[in-house]
Amino acid sequence: MKNGGVQLVINTTDGMKSISDSRDIRRTALLAKIPYYTTIDGALAAVEGIVALQKGSLTVRSLQSYFAA
Repeated sequence: MKNGGVQLVINTTDGMKSISDSRDIRRTALLAKIPYYTTIDGALAAVEGIVALQKGSLTVRSLQSYFAA
């Protein structure tokens, strides 16, 4: 991450040791301004957005429009 070789971080945790390790990973990612996701659902949403952007099919909608009656 510090050398610029990482462009996206997906870091999920399970257990006390991994939570402790994730603090250093998160800090390094944030200081390097690297997008950082802590859940698989969040990472999948980001990847779907990246794919849509690359295909030129990205659209923006308000959150309310998803739940409109």
